Amino acid sequence: MRHRVRGAAVLACSVSAFGLGSALPAQETQTVPAERCGRAMMQLGDGYLEVTAATLIPAQPATMTPFGPQAALPQHCLVEGMLNRRTGVDGKEYGIGFELALPLTWNGRYLLMGGGGLNGSIRPPFGPVAAGNSNALAMGFAVASHDSGHKGEVFDASFQADQRAALDFAETSVHTVTLATRWLAAAFYGEPPRRSYMTGCSTGGREGMLASQRYPELFDGIVIGAPAMRPGHSNLAIEWAQVLLNRTQAAGVTTPAGFSSAERAVVDAGLARQCDGADGRVDGMIFNVEACRNFDARALACAPGQVTDGSAGCLAPEKAEALAQIFAGPREASGRPLYTAIPWDTGVTYAGPGLPGYIPSGAPGPFGPANAGREIDLDARLAAVEWDAVGRLTDTAYWTNLSTFLRRGAKIMFYHGVSDPWFSAIDTWEYFQRAREANGAAAWDDAARFYMVPGMLHCSGGNAFDRFDLLSPLVEWVEQGRAPNGITARRSDGAAGERPLCAHPAYPHYTGGDPALAASYSCRLPQG
Repeated sequence: MRHRVRGAAVLACSVSAFGLGSALPAQETQTVPAERCGRAMMQLGDGYLEVTAATLIPAQPATMTPFGPQAALPQHCLVEGMLNRRTGVDGKEYGIGFELALPLTWNGRYLLMGGGGLNGSIRPPFGPVAAGNSNALAMGFAVASHDSGHKGEVFDASFQADQRAALDFAETSVHTVTLATRWLAAAFYGEPPRRSYMTGCSTGGREGMLASQRYPELFDGIVIGAPAMRPGHSNLAIEWAQVLLNRTQAAGVTTPAGFSSAERAVVDAGLARQCDGADGRVDGMIFNVEACRNFDARALACAPGQVTDGSAGCLAPEKAEALAQIFAGPREASGRPLYTAIPWDTGVTYAGPGLPGYIPSGAPGPFGPANAGREIDLDARLAAVEWDAVGRLTDTAYWTNLSTFLRRGAKIMFYHGVSDPWFSAIDTWEYFQRAREANGAAAWDDAARFYMVPGMLHCSGGNAFDRFDLLSPLVEWVEQGRAPNGITARRSDGAAGERPLCAHPAYPHYTGGDPALAASYSCRLPQG
């Protein structure tokens, strides 16, 4: 049976009713009886919001998933529903599907999970992003997740034929779902959430950026990972990189070019020589990210007479030149950068399962078969990207005025894997710096942090310390005024070792002692 509440009742809920409230001490919680899971939802009337199910979920033990350990989950009421169910222009059913997990022991906080890809499905509302070995639900948050307004495969863009579905994906679903699910949480607990947070990576990171930019009253704190803030440009840069490499092949070759394992080893060795020790320790990882900005790929070129297949420890000169251009980033005919530079890191040669490293492999990637072409009209392709209506609305790389968000005392934390093969960590860092200039250094430094994660691929994975808790320090910062300090990162695969995360451009410098302990490193600013 579906239960409805009129849309006006949900959407007219003022943000102030669910916005900044009194700080909630960590130990203050509310426990509600299990029977409320069904009864509270039965109180709803007819209208815009449908609750299709409310199920009491028993506590679940910790498990290991393909994405790393999943913390034990508490007993909670799982509410499933739909906002604005309707038939679209293409005859398909649309509406924003959502799930809301309401722990019976609640800490008074709400968290919205960001999505991924083009969304189209509802992820379990646990809130695992940037929560270390735990998740927001296990910490006592009420957690909401949604499909952004349509059903479909992760990169199926056919929903964009429907105007409302395209708008919901681009921006409005974040606002609409947050107001509706906070209203439901208030109905369940008898009081509204006292603080509201959001975490997400990739598309979820982009959604976090748009929340801070377009709905500044909505959240008290946001964690943004590897945001898909202008994917049209980054996808074009990936296509251009493959074309450059294809041009290094002999005329008549019609298969996509790639780097062999021997050639990848040449790049790895060059990175180790120039960059690895700049963080105080040679360990196959580059923590001093800024020290590797000027890595010279052209220095890897073979001298005349050397074997150029990588076996001699060098690259064919044309491949070394292509590599230098690829990582510098594409430019328009006028010379203006089309996309930003790509950071040099140990993961750029990655050729394992999932997304490859940034160096083209010649194998199929996330966009289908690798491009075998040798020509690309960058200006024409850029014009197509910039005139894409949905792309222009979803891009979050440009708006930097966060004055209302900051004035409320809200906080924002960014993180990005340095070896991300999809979106350049430098692009996100450059946005961070533009926002600092636009809002003033004092206000920005009091509210924002950026963390580079060396070796990490897109959102996780790679040879990296890719599991860390930014959510807990964000809560402390918002509610108790304590700025982040001493964040420790570990490996999601359970391997031993840890490193501190340092607010970029600082990096963890080895100072002596057990190299597997975070205490053996101190955060330093790069020299020069």
